[in-house]
Amino acid sequence: MSEELQQKLRDQLWEVANRLRGNMSASDFMYFTLGFIFYKYLSEKIETYANSALDDDEVTFKELWEMTDSDAPELQEEVKNQCLENIGYFIEPKFLFSSVIEAIKRKENVLPMLERSLKRIEDSTLGQDSEEDFGGLFSDIDLASPKLGKTADDKNTLVSNVLLALDDIDFGVEASQEIDILGDAYEYMISQFAAGAGKKAGEFYTPQEVSRILAEIVTLGHNRLRNVYDPTCGSGSLLLRAASIGKAAYIYGQEKNPTTYNLARMNMILRGIPYHNFNIYNGDTLEHDYFGDMKFRVQVANPPYSAKWSGDLSFMEDPRFNEYGKLAPKSKADFAFVQHMVHHMDEDGRAVVLLPHGVLFRGAAEEVIRKHLILKLNVLDAVIGLPANLFFGTGIPVCVLVLKRERNGNSDNILFIDASNDFEAGKNQNILRECDIDKIVETYERREDVDKYAHVATMQEIEENGFNLNIPRYVDTFEPEEEIDLNEVATEIRKLQSEIKEIDAELKPFFDELGLDFPFEVEGK
Repeated sequence: MSEELQQKLRDQLWEVANRLRGNMSASDFMYFTLGFIFYKYLSEKIETYANSALDDDEVTFKELWEMTDSDAPELQEEVKNQCLENIGYFIEPKFLFSSVIEAIKRKENVLPMLERSLKRIEDSTLGQDSEEDFGGLFSDIDLASPKLGKTADDKNTLVSNVLLALDDIDFGVEASQEIDILGDAYEYMISQFAAGAGKKAGEFYTPQEVSRILAEIVTLGHNRLRNVYDPTCGSGSLLLRAASIGKAAYIYGQEKNPTTYNLARMNMILRGIPYHNFNIYNGDTLEHDYFGDMKFRVQVANPPYSAKWSGDLSFMEDPRFNEYGKLAPKSKADFAFVQHMVHHMDEDGRAVVLLPHGVLFRGAAEEVIRKHLILKLNVLDAVIGLPANLFFGTGIPVCVLVLKRERNGNSDNILFIDASNDFEAGKNQNILRECDIDKIVETYERREDVDKYAHVATMQEIEENGFNLNIPRYVDTFEPEEEIDLNEVATEIRKLQSEIKEIDAELKPFFDELGLDFPFEVEGK
């Protein structure tokens, strides 16, 4: 039943978004749609919670705020404080999603009311422990945006239609507490928007199949993690996957893009993660490391590939980078993210990061950093090559670097896996099948040579290759061409020559009849 409900909710939400966005781009409309979904969720959640808290008082949340007797203010304040303490925010009944719907049905212009409602949610957290988690959550919903329509009436009509359509959908808030129906649907929506966002998609979404590989590898052998961290968390899909599989108690992340940062926080809350169990920060991870000296048990990352960064010489004093003797190039920050993650690894920590293949073999400063990671720190545990065209907006193949502080008897080798040929070709992008994912994870876990797929390379091999980690140097996927039988070829040639002679003999009389010279010699003629 839960799977049916999940699929139904997915289909309903996407139909609303696709039908109502009009001429607006998918990436623009995404923030409105997801924001309104989130608003409805918060409204339903607080109403459910408040009604439950008022069971003994034999009054509903809405009824309490309509009461005028002298005892009402005290009970209202008590309910408000309970909501703030336990779910992190508060919405008065008149600002609930259902109240906005009632106004729409009365044919009112709901934009001012909706704007006030969204602001009231954020304002309710001021001075509370949850302020950082809720502040600015709806800042990307600009109800005055011309993208919503030319006139105020046009804007009101579009927004009203979206809200009415969402009102017809049962979010299953109570059920989702157990089976995460809404969280699943929300991520599905993000993935669908990502499909239409082109290159922008990479800023906020890692495909589920790829997320699963990273999450399963990094959490192997751990059923209950202390914490998990993603320094470039996007909308949080990869981070949440790792946290879910590893049953992490606390979730940490940092995201540079303010809009994507909002998506990540919404994603956490929709997944039922208590506000005091996650800390997502908005800022540039490399330039302003929010988490300082904090150490993490598990880290995952899909940073922007070969992004530019300042690479300022002052970073040579930064404990994240100073021991390497070199900074990552200003034009390619890939290794800067790796160094950042190594710095934040716990004494028994591990990390997985998606990067372009260039990090495996590029020279100069990157070669120096690569050698330091291998020789001095000995934290590189495995290199996994994935198929090309897995990601929205880019067709480049990427690799997974698996980093471990404790290598558990594998300190004298590095595992190489070439999974680049195992996938199902899709219309716009390639897809990793269940069997492809399982093969990668199982091969990593077994850590054995597999013909044309995996090789456990000794440190001596690595050194002999000049610390070049290009996967084909270690995993030979060459398929020899089928041996040609020359006698068979000669026989086929003779057969074809005989057939040509017969055809020429048949054609020549027609040329003679037309008085034309026949261009080929015919035996006996």
